[in-house]
Parts: sequence; structure tokens; C-alpha cells
Amino acid sequence: MADHPESLIESLLLKVKKYPRFSKEEIEKFCWMAVHEHKHGVLPSEYDIREIDESLYLELLQAFKSKN
Repeated sequence: MADHPESLIESLLLKVKKYPRFSKEEIEKFCWMAVHEHKHGVLPSEYDIREIDESLYLELLQAFKSKN
């Protein structure tokens, strides 16, 4: 897994928690949305299949689970 700057992970963690209708039960979805928005500059549409940075997604998900 690639190491991304801690500042990036922290800023994405904050972004995840601020999404409307944020739910810890759907943390995978919200982490994916944050990484998608980071890479593409927009939130995903309903059927958006553009690739994301999977290592960043996994790192963000792990960070969220370890801090919450």
C-alpha cells in the first residue's frame, strides 16, 4: 500500500464526516466518494465508473476505522 501524506488522509477524513447523510454504517461508500472527489474534482454520479486511487481508498478506510 502506498503511503500518502498524513495531511491528505486527515483532510479526507474531515471531508467524509461532513458529507450530507454521513453514516458510519456506510463508511466504505463515503470513503470511496471522498477519494473519487479528490481524484476527479467532483462527487461521483449514480453510475460513475471512473477509477480511483485504490491505495488511497484503503489507507483512508483504515485510518477511519482506527480513529473512530
